Amino acid sequence: MSDTEKGEEYEVDFGVGKLKFGGLFKGIGNLIDLASKLSEEAGETRKVGEIKGLPRDTRGVYGFSMRTLAGGKPVIETFGNIKDSPRGPVVEEVREPIVDVFDEEDHVLVIVELPGVDENDIKLETEGDILKLTATGRISEYAKEVLLPASVTSETMKTAYKNGILEIRLPKARSTD
Repeated sequence: MSDTEKGEEYEVDFGVGKLKFGGLFKGIGNLIDLASKLSEEAGETRKVGEIKGLPRDTRGVYGFSMRTLAGGKPVIETFGNIKDSPRGPVVEEVREPIVDVFDEEDHVLVIVELPGVDENDIKLETEGDILKLTATGRISEYAKEVLLPASVTSETMKTAYKNGILEIRLPKARSTD
């Protein structure tokens, strides 16, 4: 019987309240409440907590970005290397980077945060409306598949990389209708 089946939950204390990992991955209601509390605490933008039940000295990163679309519906995107599993949270070597996607008139703009990575270590692949990104740096390894708002063509893709921020401009594919 796994720890979650026994009812044991893993807790993270962000300094403004505890979150249980069981509830974090099953619903986002608690996450939105926590984001509201964190935004009220204007002083500190980063909170450090401890996840009980993981091996000592395990270093993990978990975070989220929240945007509100035109209709007022919040979109929450997670990042980091802490993943949910049937046995509870696990810390993986590969992190998901923070990614922002913008649907422009004739192209899709993707902004990715990749601290600790050299430009030569970044690999990008596109297939239809999916962007696959991998990067291996001296101390960090990243991987993410990004669902784009439209199909794109990578032949004329433009990239710029400076200070750990990757900007990708992907022209939208012309429809054959």
